[in-house]
Amino acid sequence: MENVLRNTRVTLEMIKWEHSIFALPFALTGAMLAANGWPTLRTLGLIVLCMVAARSAAMAFNRLVDAKLDAENPRTAMRAIPAGHLSSGFVLVFTIVASCVFLVGAALLNRLTLECAPFALAVVLSYSYMKRVTRWSHLVLGLALGIAPAAAWIAVRGTFAPRAALLTAIVILWVGGFDVLYACQDFDYDRKVGLFSVPAAFGLDGAFWIARVMHLGVMVLLFVMLHVFGLGVIALVGMCAVVLLLAYEHLIVSPRDLSRMNAAFFTLNGIISVVFFVSVAADVLHRR
Repeated sequence: MENVLRNTRVTLEMIKWEHSIFALPFALTGAMLAANGWPTLRTLGLIVLCMVAARSAAMAFNRLVDAKLDAENPRTAMRAIPAGHLSSGFVLVFTIVASCVFLVGAALLNRLTLECAPFALAVVLSYSYMKRVTRWSHLVLGLALGIAPAAAWIAVRGTFAPRAALLTAIVILWVGGFDVLYACQDFDYDRKVGLFSVPAAFGLDGAFWIARVMHLGVMVLLFVMLHVFGLGVIALVGMCAVVLLLAYEHLIVSPRDLSRMNAAFFTLNGIISVVFFVSVAADVLHRR
């Protein structure tokens, strides 16, 4: 039992479960817009459970699939599986358990969430293979996280509305853009072993420009969202703050200086997602 608890703790550290903060605020935003306020506590709890479970399954599966590549890459060689802190078998069992928790949570919400759950799970797990297939794997990662707000909408209403897809589009471009930047750290390794990525395909300068275009798309869609959902001044101020934070993210890293990449990737993106949610939530609650 003690060994299982230790392995579970190491696994949670490996998958950085606390970074669920990237996608969770967008899921909560979708839920609040669908409910025009706070959804019931039960629905809210199940949405959070499904989000954390799905992301945990996806991250653990990614570490499992990439174990050999991680061992060969100096930047990732000390991750839990290549470093020998966890066995592949334990991580596989963890992935299966997390996936089952996600499916059970979806079933407890409503019929449509259950019917959509296998598709959502397939998307989040398939990302692990995308760098072997396409240079645009960053957008698949964006889709994996972008499903969250549309899924939360379905969780609340039991139906899907096309405008919920706007939230998904915002997350796809937001995540795709910062994942392109993050992948610049593996530029040399990806080219050496033949993995696909935007930096490997277009070089560092090209990758930065593509990330800028993606995030410019996010900025445009943020203001489209304000109109589509009829949001007011509070949300407008929040979206302006998000735009400034995105711009700052591009100021602190460059093709010649990636030293602040972790600050841009983890700290700023966490702040962006929270600011997005808080401003929309405050606007929705203010209008009630």
